[in-house]
Amino acid sequence: QVQLVESGGGLVQPGGSLRLSCAASRSIDSLGTLAWFRQAPGKQRELVASVISGGSTNYADSVKGRFSISRDNAKNTVYLQMNSLKPEDAAVYYCYARSISPPTVYWGQGTQVTVSS
Repeated sequence: QVQLVESGGGLVQPGGSLRLSCAASRSIDSLGTLAWFRQAPGKQRELVASVISGGSTNYADSVKGRFSISRDNAKNTVYLQMNSLKPEDAAVYYCYARSISPPTVYWGQGTQVTVSS
């Protein structure tokens, strides 16, 4: 079992930045994929960014060039650096992890990001 705890959400003005953190309860070395999803009211949960154990990253088109995902295996933490935030980025952001063996998916409880002037 892995517990994921997000932090770093809050209210930010358009154009501002936030860094989300997701701390895992145990080593993330065996977690093949770490990712951030988001869900805005009335919309489906969508993938924002992912990073695999080898370090390769993937981003939704809507955040490319503005968001950056990284993982720190020594701290058992995955980060999402969000720059140039837009009102449409407002959502609850969820941390996601998938272990390799056995194949299991874990979710955090979510952290709210509000982008408003």
